[in-house]
Amino acid sequence: MTATVEQSQTRFSVRAPRAETVWLCLFDSGQERRFEMACSGPGWEIVLPGNLTGVTYGFRADGVWAPERELWFDPAKLLVDPHAVELDRPFAYDPRLSIYGADTAAIVPKARVTGPLPEAPPAPPYFTRGGLIYEINVRSFTMLHAQIPEAQRGTVAALAHPAVIAHLRKLRVSAVELMPIVAWIDERHLPPLGLSNAWGYNPVVPMALDPRLCPGGVAELRDTVAALHTAGIGVLLDLVFNHTGESDVLGPILSFRGLDNDTYAHAPDGSLINDTGCGNTLDFANPAVRALTLDSLRHFVRHCGIDGFRFDLAPVMARSPGFDRHAPIFAEIAADPLLADRILIAEPWDIGPGGYQLGAFPANWLEWNDRFRDDVRRFWRSDEGVGALATRLAGSADIFGKGPSRSVNFLAAHDGFTLADTLAYEHRHNHANGEGNRDGHGENFSWNNGVEGPTDDPAVLAARAAFARAMLGTLFVSTGTIMLTAGDEFGRSQRGNNNAYAQDNELTWIDWQARDLALEDHVAALAAWRSDRCGHAAAFPEDGRWLTPDGAPMTAELWESPSTTGVRWQHDGPDGSEPARISGFAIDRAGPHAGPCAEPLAGASGAQSA
Repeated sequence: MTATVEQSQTRFSVRAPRAETVWLCLFDSGQERRFEMACSGPGWEIVLPGNLTGVTYGFRADGVWAPERELWFDPAKLLVDPHAVELDRPFAYDPRLSIYGADTAAIVPKARVTGPLPEAPPAPPYFTRGGLIYEINVRSFTMLHAQIPEAQRGTVAALAHPAVIAHLRKLRVSAVELMPIVAWIDERHLPPLGLSNAWGYNPVVPMALDPRLCPGGVAELRDTVAALHTAGIGVLLDLVFNHTGESDVLGPILSFRGLDNDTYAHAPDGSLINDTGCGNTLDFANPAVRALTLDSLRHFVRHCGIDGFRFDLAPVMARSPGFDRHAPIFAEIAADPLLADRILIAEPWDIGPGGYQLGAFPANWLEWNDRFRDDVRRFWRSDEGVGALATRLAGSADIFGKGPSRSVNFLAAHDGFTLADTLAYEHRHNHANGEGNRDGHGENFSWNNGVEGPTDDPAVLAARAAFARAMLGTLFVSTGTIMLTAGDEFGRSQRGNNNAYAQDNELTWIDWQARDLALEDHVAALAAWRSDRCGHAAAFPEDGRWLTPDGAPMTAELWESPSTTGVRWQHDGPDGSEPARISGFAIDRAGPHAGPCAEPLAGASGAQSA
């Protein structure tokens, strides 16, 4: 950490290689005390007497103000420590954050000196490849949960509540994947619309926990992780190392921009590279950026016991500026004793040149597979035949190669339609976002089953219910690691909003009272079946046969025919003839039906056995 308590003194350091003067600013009862720091190479240091644990602080930096030359030194700006792990308040957007000479000490969060932090007991990751990852937005998941104490709702601590853990165990969750819990700031266009960022994909510094989600700081996260581990459930953090909330040249000056603007990637003409769509891009060709990233990952493992990470817009981490599948960050993570065994998951695309890199990450990384999502939706919508579907079910070897699959298969994620909305809306309905319904994906491979949105028509409702079970069955029989977004197991809807990042309200808060318990029980039965066969789920077993839904051998003509409604896969026994044990699945659009075919799903409403 930048603020380090050493017996009877506290050392502060910060990187600001092009600054002319840097001050440490300590705060006590609203009063600011400034201490000029000494330059030491690209960094600045100062040692103050005493143990300053609990004290809040920030930095100010002076130098040339010349934005046209990418120099943004303004001593009026209080700057957050890039290595901060706890803040005294959340970030809040204010126009003064972008105005030269406007003092921001009253409106910028201060970092808190934490002193030496306890370490989580070292242990292998709580996760098994082929298992179920459960994607959670901490706030929306817990805000309306009646069994969680009201004061605890919306926080990381709520995830340790027995009712939450019981739900996760019912679904046989291998690991929860927490959408960003690092402190973020609203995009500047949201406050005038009366909206706020509900997802957190706009961080300022990479380690500081958001006080709204984690008011107990590092200890709250560590205790929650320990409780989940006791239940056999791993914890993955969704982290954003592709851009920061300082945004484009009109964005706020909060940390890096006022200390070391070379943190951001620039084109030859000096303009900011925007490979993220968020205004700026972190420069992973810069060793200092990679070092801070590694420090952040180590912090979450060492002090919180985190089992792994999902990296948002991960190609940015391998850009310099083009994507390089042998980028230094991959080797640096692999060589680190704390990080080498962690679960690493890439969202393998960004919007920069050559930004779609599905299948290009290292062999020990997992990758979000949007091809699985789209091909499964297109099959059930009757857009394509069984060939592409079978490839996805068998682990997407066309993308990842043979052997244990690196695919993370999913039907829906936080970004896009929920599973229920995929079956109830053909078009996005994002008017509440204030962007004229132009934001979000235009093509979702969705279908409404005859009525756009809510309906009382029993035939439409029955069709949607059947397709939901069939699609979930498809997910649970697939090879690879699978991911379920919280609430999709019981019919969560966002009323057709497929980009609900700015909806911190009942549109995104999960309604636990209205959940479809029959669907939830069906998913639990699928999860129990898969959990018993996790080894088969990680790598597609080759000792089996592809059959038609009624058991006839598949032929080339049947594979290619658009009239083939489904497929069955049967795992035979050791001698390849009469099997000692049959394990397999059947998928048929004519049902619609998808699921295990060896035995019925006990307790699953509407489940079928082929």
